[in-house]
Amino acid sequence: MPSIVSVGEAIPKHILKQDEVMIFAKELFSESFRDIGRLLNVFHNGQIEKRHFVKGMDWFREDRSFKERNDAYIDGAVELGIEAIENCLKSNRFLKKEISTNDIDAIFCISSSGLATPSIEARIMNKLPFAPHTKRIPIWGLGCAGGASGLSRAYEYCLAFPDAKVLVLTIELCSLTFQRNDRSKSNLIGTSLFADGVACTLVTGDHTDKASFQRLECSPLIIATQSTLLPDSLGIMGWEVKNEGLYVVFSKDIPSIVEGWLKPNVTSFLSEQQMGIKEIQHFIAHPGGKKVLDAYVQSLGIDPSMTNKSLEVLKSYGNMSSSTILYVLKRFMEEGRAGDYGLATALGPGFSSELLLLKWEA
Repeated sequence: MPSIVSVGEAIPKHILKQDEVMIFAKELFSESFRDIGRLLNVFHNGQIEKRHFVKGMDWFREDRSFKERNDAYIDGAVELGIEAIENCLKSNRFLKKEISTNDIDAIFCISSSGLATPSIEARIMNKLPFAPHTKRIPIWGLGCAGGASGLSRAYEYCLAFPDAKVLVLTIELCSLTFQRNDRSKSNLIGTSLFADGVACTLVTGDHTDKASFQRLECSPLIIATQSTLLPDSLGIMGWEVKNEGLYVVFSKDIPSIVEGWLKPNVTSFLSEQQMGIKEIQHFIAHPGGKKVLDAYVQSLGIDPSMTNKSLEVLKSYGNMSSSTILYVLKRFMEEGRAGDYGLATALGPGFSSELLLLKWEA
């Protein structure tokens, strides 16, 4: 089965404490909501302590055109994308030796927070020495489910081409979509939650000489995947595109939907593999928010400690959309033992879920 061998992160340089962002939001939203003090509780209830942005706080105090924000997205995406790829392919933690970009067969480039044609991976290939025949698969619009979905598509690619080495590159600069003049509750919630982050994973097929470059004694194999779309749920999460850019759509019903909808998905997925949730050692959950993590626990009946790594990432980085689950995965990969099973799960616009069953093997 295809393996996840290495993960690299690229963390934007501007660090904003949650209290700083809350003060900024209070200044901006206080005229729109009489109960602004109560609404601002979301900044603390979410348990996020800090986030990383590509721009400092002062940049967001001024009105920015869609073009100006999207230009900043392209610049930041290329710079951080290069850093994440290099951190993945040169990782001393996961690799015995550096893997050349020239040896990469395909790049799945995942993003939902900016627009670029030529796409971001094409721009990166003009700066790093990739082979000219490297296949490019840009995927846009999967939101928070994008990282898990990218791993699933890389898994399928490596099943078809077992000699392949494939990158899954997630680039989310969510802060650059911020709309100063959107005084909706969705925008207030988004302001308390979303952040910027980039990550890259290396997925390899069965016929690669993994022993020659893999440093860890064992790595997670992808055993099976499942994509699911909830009918008639288009308004739960996503973007509304207006003249000024992308406006966040973020339903307050997401935690309750997770609680009622996820368990049947997970149960049927695992039963097809003759497994149950009690056989899972590692719950690799995209931390959409603290309430979403609580809904995972309530829905699946798992021990709350199984979401600790997801909560740690949420506290330190916020919700980086598609990149977040790869930050969580990296922490599990550093500790996995041969024979362990993992369940990776993420939810996104559509409304949709992506599930992967992993097994750590030598």
